[in-house]
Formats: sequence, C-alpha cells, structure tokens
Amino acid sequence: MAKARAIVKRLKAVKNIRKITRTMELIATARFKKAMDRASEAAAYTKKISELVSDLSQANLEFHHPLLEKHETEKNSVLLVLTSNRGLCGGYNSGVLKAALRRHKELTASGQNVRLEISGKRGISFLKFQGIEPSHTYTHFEDRPTFDEVDDLASRYITEYIEGKIDRLDVAYTEFVSASRQQPAVHSLLPIGALEAAAESPATQKYDYEFLPSAQEILEEIVPTAFKARLFKCFLDAAVSEQIARMVAMKGATENANEMVGSLSAQYNRARQSQITSEILEIIGGAAALE
Repeated sequence: MAKARAIVKRLKAVKNIRKITRTMELIATARFKKAMDRASEAAAYTKKISELVSDLSQANLEFHHPLLEKHETEKNSVLLVLTSNRGLCGGYNSGVLKAALRRHKELTASGQNVRLEISGKRGISFLKFQGIEPSHTYTHFEDRPTFDEVDDLASRYITEYIEGKIDRLDVAYTEFVSASRQQPAVHSLLPIGALEAAAESPATQKYDYEFLPSAQEILEEIVPTAFKARLFKCFLDAAVSEQIARMVAMKGATENANEMVGSLSAQYNRARQSQITSEILEIIGGAAALE
C-alpha cells in the first residue's frame, strides 16, 4: 500500500507540472505571434532604409557621415549581449553567450579594450558566475521592447562613436531567420559598413537622387535613423527567438510529462493489482484455516 501511495503522490505532482508547462507553452505561443509580427514589420523597414543608406554612401557626394567612416585604429570596442530575463527557454541563452564569449576573446586577443554590456538577468548571472564584470547592465527590455527604449541606447552609442570614445560596436543576439530557424549571431553595427552588404541585390542598379533641402541634411538624418532601426531589429529578433525557444522547450516538457503520467499510471495499476491479489490470497488462506 505504501508503494501505491507514493506513486499516486508522484503522479499528482507530474500532472501539476504538466498543467504549468502547458500553460507556459500557450502563453509563449501567443507572445510569439505578436513578436513575429513586429519583427517582420521591422525587417521590411530596416531593409529598405539600409538600401537607401547604401545608395547614398556609394553616390558621388562631397561629404560622408561619421557613422559611415571607419576609424583609423580600433582600440575601444563595445560588445552588447542580448539575453532573456527569464529561463525555461532551452538553449536560447547559452547559444548567445557562447558566441559573445568567442567574440570577446577575439577582440581582446587583437589588443582592443572591450566594454561588455549585458541585457537580461540570465546573461548577468552567467557573467557573474564566470567572474566577468560588465560595464552596463539592462533588465528593462522585456519581450516587447519599444523603440523609445532602444533609441536612448542607440543615441549614446552614436555620440560615443562620433566623439571617438568607441571605435566599434558588436551586438550578440539570436537572429530570427524564420519560424523554424533561429541562430546565435554577432553582428557589427558600427561603423555602418554592414548596411551596405545587407543592401546588396543581384540587380545592382545605380540611382541618381535629387536632394531637397540638401543632401547633407538628409544624410545626417537618415544615417542615424538606419542605425537605430538596425539595433531595434536586433532586440525584436531576440524577443521573438526567446518566445520560440520557450514554446519549443515547454512543448517538449509537456510531452515528457505525458509520457511520465502514462508510465506512472501503469506502475500504479500493477502495484494495485499486486495488492489486490495479495489481499485475496490472505482471505483464501484465512478461510482455509477455519475449515
């Protein structure tokens, strides 16, 4: 009887866990759809504005924006790592952190002073465990990052790059390729050289632009906007990838719980059957003794 009671107790615990994982799976699915819509909309905008910046940077203009120009020497770099505030999302955070540590080692080995900035409680805890002290930490970027929040961060990077305080900005995050494919990536956002590569197309057309009020004023406005849009896209990709990872992890946990429920139910039935058989044998033995 004690064995059957232990199995019943464990069966109830597994069923309760299954309810939690199933609920978290449904929540992650709902958040994933909203986050994917935002990421898809931002992707179209980022691609178009990147193409425009690429065309302007290749045009025969008499001036260039500071964000488009690479510094003569790269001594001071910033590595921004985007992780989650919550766990239960499989290998989402570990993939990003491994890629970030590789880039950190590469930049350090090349003689650069690397300033590490971390977004997300999971990344902060991991670096604390590794004995690495980040210069800045952020925990307010949730699964719905706003452009205003990213704009404050991007404006600081722009100011520091123009003033020469930093020579390079890398962002480590999980890139959203499709609903079935997300991959850890580290992209260089400053200087804005990557925008030209992203804007390349098979049909290399050249356009002649007429600027109003002036080319310089337009370039000074559109180049920082392109950088901010690209950084915002990184945060959106990280948000939708986190929800996909959590959805997949919770679905796997729910399926494992279903298997455990079936296995424990079979064990309980066998234990109960053995107990009933033992009780019948005791009754038969008692009746035989009275005869």
